[in-house]
Amino acid sequence: MNYDLIVIGSGPGGYVAAIRASQLNLRTAIVERESLGGICLNWGCIPTKALLKSANVFEYIKHSQDYGITVSESKINFDGIVKRSRDVANGMSRGVQFLMKKNKIDVVMGTARVKPGNKIEVVDNSGKITEMTAKNIMIATGSRSKILPTLHQDGKNIIGYREAMVLPKQPATMVIVGAGAIGCEFAYFFNTLGTKVILIEFLRNIVPVEDEEISKELEKSFKKQGIVVMTNSAVEKVEAAESGNRVYVKTSQGQQVMECEIVLSAAGVSSNIENIGLEETGIKTDKGKVVVDDFYQTNIPGYYAIGDIVKGPALAHVASAEGIICVEKIAGKNPEPLDYNNLPGCTYCSPEIASVGYTEKTAKDAGFEIKVGKFPFSASGKASAAGAKEGFVKLIFDAKYGEFLGAHMIGSNVTELIAECVAARKLETTGHELIKAVHPHPTMSEAIMEAAAAAYGEVIHL
Repeated sequence: MNYDLIVIGSGPGGYVAAIRASQLNLRTAIVERESLGGICLNWGCIPTKALLKSANVFEYIKHSQDYGITVSESKINFDGIVKRSRDVANGMSRGVQFLMKKNKIDVVMGTARVKPGNKIEVVDNSGKITEMTAKNIMIATGSRSKILPTLHQDGKNIIGYREAMVLPKQPATMVIVGAGAIGCEFAYFFNTLGTKVILIEFLRNIVPVEDEEISKELEKSFKKQGIVVMTNSAVEKVEAAESGNRVYVKTSQGQQVMECEIVLSAAGVSSNIENIGLEETGIKTDKGKVVVDDFYQTNIPGYYAIGDIVKGPALAHVASAEGIICVEKIAGKNPEPLDYNNLPGCTYCSPEIASVGYTEKTAKDAGFEIKVGKFPFSASGKASAAGAKEGFVKLIFDAKYGEFLGAHMIGSNVTELIAECVAARKLETTGHELIKAVHPHPTMSEAIMEAAAAAYGEVIHL
């Protein structure tokens, strides 16, 4: 079984790379040990967004009076919410199966190990071993929920994100450890459905990678929704209790003890690089990541790595972009290296968060003299009409040349707005060009134009 390219892992990095390789006339195979689509389609991006949509619909129903509509009775069907999420994920996975057939990509189910000499070994569920060879081998094995020493996940009382998506019943109380994107999304989901949620973050801000103003705004919103937010706090240990768990938390005010039905560990992810033959093949790693060059080749010619197992943000769209660049380089094209300072990040709680580029702090730390413009959705006609006045858009520009340094948003549907800023930065658009680009009225996107205008003292609707 000889190929131009074998891809190990069929997540959004692997399957996208395989399709691009097929388009470039490379004979391609993909190896997957579980389900096509990987974690993203089956246990990550897609099913979580389905859960969040159900929470969003329930939130609309609870506030229907605000829109002049009376709903006499509504209740949660937790099993139905989970089933819809799984159905959506399964449908997307079948879509990837179709794409593999359409693009004539061989799919091999099993667990792969890379071997020296441009070979891999695949063990299927029956234990049968198949050896495959390829001119190029791409490792795209993704990541899993990080296990903390103080939070040993048992899959029942102390769980990771996979178990959180298919709980047999809605918990009455939940402690979520880690307030990054995963933790905040689950905090919003379970709180909206009526679970009492305590969100614990070791650092001083929730969503700590975001601009500080965004973090503070989300914390304020979460507290208003009834979520208990504890920052500068660390879980020291968890013990069994009558309610399920007793959680000991170290805070700046001393130790606090709380009881809950479920503890959800959302403290990030760990790369899947163990037991896949890296050491045997001689592929270098550093701090749990595979070492690669700008086009994702490892130190061993013919072996490549992309996605969560290499340095950079562990995001689906980043893995896809890396996979395409890598394959195009293999095929003899001349792709540009990925600009890691122009990658959007999105958090799909409510209000949503979206950002790209420098934060205010990192721009100053980089030596820029900056202009900052903010526009609140409370001044947006479309936001008022939609009943979504919470949040704002914040844009950052270099004061000297007008370079568009960063965009940070919190509010309704901002994950759909951020792409404009990514494209504008890619095209080296200046602040004045954003102001002069006519935006349709009434839309939420006008806030981008108005925030740019605010940075230069030209804002109209404030």
